[in-house]
Amino acid sequence: MQKQLVTVVIPCHNEAKSIRKVIQDFHKSELTKNSFDFDILVVDNNSSDNTTEVAMKAGARVIKESKKGKGNAMRTGFENIAPNAKFVVMLDGDDTYRPEEVLRLLEPLHHKFCDVVVGSRLGGKIYGDSMDNLNRAGNWGFTHLTRFFYQVNVTDVLSGYFAWKREAIDKLAPHLRSQGFAIEMEMLTKMARMGLEVYSVPISYNQRAGESNLRPFYDGYRILRMLTVNLNWSPKDAAVKEIAEVPVES
Repeated sequence: MQKQLVTVVIPCHNEAKSIRKVIQDFHKSELTKNSFDFDILVVDNNSSDNTTEVAMKAGARVIKESKKGKGNAMRTGFENIAPNAKFVVMLDGDDTYRPEEVLRLLEPLHHKFCDVVVGSRLGGKIYGDSMDNLNRAGNWGFTHLTRFFYQVNVTDVLSGYFAWKREAIDKLAPHLRSQGFAIEMEMLTKMARMGLEVYSVPISYNQRAGESNLRPFYDGYRILRMLTVNLNWSPKDAAVKEIAEVPVES
């Protein structure tokens, strides 16, 4: 059976300490024996360390995005998905998520159960001090608000571990405008409004290598704003409105 190609988009800002392990874990034998091949795409988001060199030596494709912000990095990554990729995966480059769990996200897509799968830390295992009480409480709050207002069946709206059918990401990507950490909320709310089927699976979450780039209150405000702004968003008139749209983040 011919294996299906998965492009794995990894946004990175100063992740030289962890990116080698993340890339290598995607090429473990138990993964390659299955139905997928992995095209690892690292987006170096204006790093000041040697993230690019480490990623290239580990076997990844690397592209650079000079405009700092996870949203900017993700949009650039989506523009560079391999033409023959059947699925797209996103995860962070800080080694908090486990590449060996990617099959858990891909299986529902491969068997046509849904269009998008989100890895749920809140529904899975959080190890050590990888998520403090403030971030945990904020995540629970955002998750419940999103489930209530958007009727989307996910249990962790701030997760950085996603998988999409190629057709789903092709529909979603042109509508993304977020520059920073509100990108996950933008994706989920707009996917809900587009009628894409989204479900969660439990995953593990480890303590990150290096310092976090997340600013809880600064980014939390932008995430909340994204949740409210998209309540009236519709893909039917988005093509017209978003031509002149000013980004909701600065």
